[in-house]
Amino acid sequence: MDAISYDEFAKDFSVESILQNFVGNYNDGINVCVEICDRYAEDESRVGLRYERVDGTSGEMTFAELKRRSAQFAGFLKSRGIGKGDRVACLLTRTPELMICVLGALRVGAVYQPLFTAFGSGAIEYRLGKAGSKLIVTNPEQWPKLADVNGLPETLLVADESDPAAKEADNLFWPSLEKQQEDFEPVLLGAEDPFLQMFTSGTTGKSKGVTVPTKALPAFYMYMRYAIGLRQEDNFWNVADPGWAYGLYYAVVGPMLLGCTTHFNEAGFTADNTLEFLRKHRITNLAAAPTAYRLLMANDHLVKDYPEIDLRVASSAGEPLNPEVISWVKRAFDCVVCDHYGQTETGMTAANFHELEHPHRDASMGYQIPGYRLVALDAHFNEVGEGETGELAVDMQQSPLYFFQGYTWNEKRPFHGDRYYLTGDIVINNGDGAFSYTGRDDDIIASAGYRIGPAEVESTLLEHEAVIESAVVGKPDVKRGTIVKAYVVTRPEFDHDQNLVEKLQQHVRTRLSTHSYPREIEFVEELPKTSSGKIQRFMLRKQAEEEAAEVAQ
Repeated sequence: MDAISYDEFAKDFSVESILQNFVGNYNDGINVCVEICDRYAEDESRVGLRYERVDGTSGEMTFAELKRRSAQFAGFLKSRGIGKGDRVACLLTRTPELMICVLGALRVGAVYQPLFTAFGSGAIEYRLGKAGSKLIVTNPEQWPKLADVNGLPETLLVADESDPAAKEADNLFWPSLEKQQEDFEPVLLGAEDPFLQMFTSGTTGKSKGVTVPTKALPAFYMYMRYAIGLRQEDNFWNVADPGWAYGLYYAVVGPMLLGCTTHFNEAGFTADNTLEFLRKHRITNLAAAPTAYRLLMANDHLVKDYPEIDLRVASSAGEPLNPEVISWVKRAFDCVVCDHYGQTETGMTAANFHELEHPHRDASMGYQIPGYRLVALDAHFNEVGEGETGELAVDMQQSPLYFFQGYTWNEKRPFHGDRYYLTGDIVINNGDGAFSYTGRDDDIIASAGYRIGPAEVESTLLEHEAVIESAVVGKPDVKRGTIVKAYVVTRPEFDHDQNLVEKLQQHVRTRLSTHSYPREIEFVEELPKTSSGKIQRFMLRKQAEEEAAEVAQ
């Protein structure tokens, strides 16, 4: 396939050209289940989902079967008085039942609400209560958590009647579906009507609500087609869990919007499991967080056991992708991995594109996705020039793909006037339309007059042969105000001694700068992460602050 020039494509881009790929329209109404399932169901053999359960059994569901099952689930929801605008929560692992819940909720015009299975009862209670959810679908493994949830809505359990929890649940999944008809007229929505109820990952404070309207579909399509580079012949696997935004947006809605087969692996992530899944299902197009690529790189010796793996392209999102990881993926799989950037609020807004041709810069989050105008703003909200640092923002007035309406319950106002959506992420403006991520605004380390981005220090540490992962934070210091402290996970063959500390410090001094090197290094077994795989630097900052306070006493 001939590459398309990014500049030429961006110049001629229009939302109308994407909308021509849809069945519905925003004037007469649109149904998301129709757009991502029904319209591909005429071919009874066309596969929508391939899956592998945790017990090792595997299977597939065609778009036609998914259409029938979603109709049954929609019928059940209607029988319980659940319809347009109502929140339907799902606390399930990556199984066919989860996919049926997503599609059925969307068919009836309800708003699908994902819940990640690692949540405790408090996180579940907060999200259900805040959203006023009318139903929660779960399984026996998750059921005990619900005992401590106040205000629990109606329950639907994916279990056999013989399961002890079956007696406590209000309804059982498969018996409830079998009572319903295999056809259900889709409920039409408008452009501003929500179809997903998300919550931010909540690394600081309470999670904020994010409703995703149907007008987000063109943005999802744009990202999948040109950044991910998804083609009809691809076997696509997004490792991200649909309990979070990247997994739900781009492992479920996105690939199915293009009529492509998506893959679910219920088992937890391990190097062996991932490599075997890539081999068995002949994955050609892979998306994952940097954590996944780093862990595969740490188990490089296993790759030779899977010569059948034949990746065409790979993508990364969630955190900056280190240049050494990019080089390793190229060596290990003869495959280009591209870094992408986005948020729960906006979806993906910047990327190094697989299907658009442009210059690539190491450690860059890429170029604005056509349909968005991204800028970097200084402290006075002026757009900064080439080589300057500022807060990444979306120019809402010149971004026809932009869809974020503000937090669902107005928990925060992340806007400057009616012009800019403020991401809270600090970037360097490269001057050629691309940006390089430096860190979150609250992650930036101010030390002895320097502003130090943790991402570049972490990336430099990762270049050292001893390091698997690292997280860098600021630690209060009497002399410098703040010093750089690194928490480092090493390969098992390296000793955690002062010699290694000094080698890593010198490595950063040499490779990055004399003011950015970590004056303290602490070796740890693992780094604290959110359930979606992002490093929770706020926890490490708090730990470092407590250490400094103890010394000061």
